[in-house]
Amino acid sequence: MSFISLEFVLLLLLCFTLYHFVSEKGRKRILLAASGVFIGYFNLVFLVTALVVSLFTYGAAIRIERACEKGRGSRLIYWSSISCLVLCWIGFRYAHQLTGNSGIVFPLGMSFYTFQAIGYLTEVYWEEEKAERSLMDFLLYMLLFMKFLSGPIERSADLLPQVRRLSPASYSMMTYGLKLIVVGLVKKLVLADHIAPYIDGVFDSMHTASGVQLLMACLLYPIELYADFSGYTDMAIGTGMLFGLKLSPNFAHPFAAQTTAEFWRRWHISLSSWVRDYLFLPLSSFTRRWGQGGVAASLMVTFIALGIWHGAGWTFAVYGFIQGLVIVWELRTEKIRNKVRKQIGERLFATLSVVRTYLIFAVSLVFFKAQSVSDAFYFLRNISFQTRASWKEINIGMSDHICIVAGSAWLLILLYDFFMSKGDLHLRLENQPAFVRWTVYYLIVFAVFAYGKFGTENFIYLQF
Repeated sequence: MSFISLEFVLLLLLCFTLYHFVSEKGRKRILLAASGVFIGYFNLVFLVTALVVSLFTYGAAIRIERACEKGRGSRLIYWSSISCLVLCWIGFRYAHQLTGNSGIVFPLGMSFYTFQAIGYLTEVYWEEEKAERSLMDFLLYMLLFMKFLSGPIERSADLLPQVRRLSPASYSMMTYGLKLIVVGLVKKLVLADHIAPYIDGVFDSMHTASGVQLLMACLLYPIELYADFSGYTDMAIGTGMLFGLKLSPNFAHPFAAQTTAEFWRRWHISLSSWVRDYLFLPLSSFTRRWGQGGVAASLMVTFIALGIWHGAGWTFAVYGFIQGLVIVWELRTEKIRNKVRKQIGERLFATLSVVRTYLIFAVSLVFFKAQSVSDAFYFLRNISFQTRASWKEINIGMSDHICIVAGSAWLLILLYDFFMSKGDLHLRLENQPAFVRWTVYYLIVFAVFAYGKFGTENFIYLQF
């Protein structure tokens, strides 16, 4: 059941209707039941796995808290629990490689709710949060359907207080959520799904593609990935707002970043902050006696681990290695870059820095996308401006119609991100005359139904 499937629409309408006509306890039961249906619709094994992980985490947190109160045994319980969660994740992630059984499927959303479980146990162990005693509230925190598949990875301090006291959403909150859902649909259906088949085609046939086709696929893939994943996030946050829930933002105009470090503060924010707080900071505190070398080592380990989290294979490890190496290089060359900034001016330097950051990300994503390291290196070696027949190859097989639709969508998304960075565009639009507001709303909805590519229900990050 995908966000853009008829089944999900029907489930959402039923859940939304019932939610706003029952008591607080009834709301929790409805959301939990809807979450169970949503997860179990894909595969009952996915639901059972998620329930087992959730129940294990629930019990482990209480045991850790009791051990902390007694002053003994908490470290053993904590590390044993974390080890079980990590080994469970590894077991499912790499089972088909270890056993040779290609029929073993990695449960959808497992990476995200496992990270959430580890973060929750860590907060309890650090005595920054109390272990949740209400099983229903905790299951809602872990299994809530709108964020289950691909996040955001919610902290207990942010989401648990909201699920403890559920209340109907206000009219303004619901309308805001609907606007976010529509924006997400534009990103996914009008942009990402239009260009995805052609980018996939170039990567699948890279040995016969021309240099300029490889170049265009390399430059366009970050756009596809952003439109797909941020589109999912917009829909997830918007759906949460329909039920009065505020989920964490996951993107903050990442293509405006001037450095790779800044990029990761803007891209997949819930994951980046999780990795920073629960992996990088503990590692850097351990290696701080090594000085700058310790910081560099912590960064490299963190980003390689981040790459491996995305999938099995050396390609993901290399992807993480590149990201970590670039950030280390940026730290070491900060003084040089500041001198260059003074010499050429702030505006030009900022523009060049944004372009550089985007290109580095695009190149590293070749390893993220390619099937093997050798394929990725072949791809990069053969990028050029050379064509096999004509410069029409630059469209990588897309028709003029698709180029216009996708290009227009990308322009609209860039404008949307730009104005959102200056202030909340949705709230500013509400202050406009009714004629202006509703003209914009109708045009966007029309664009979704007229130019959206329906039929492709999967999101890229569902595989993680």
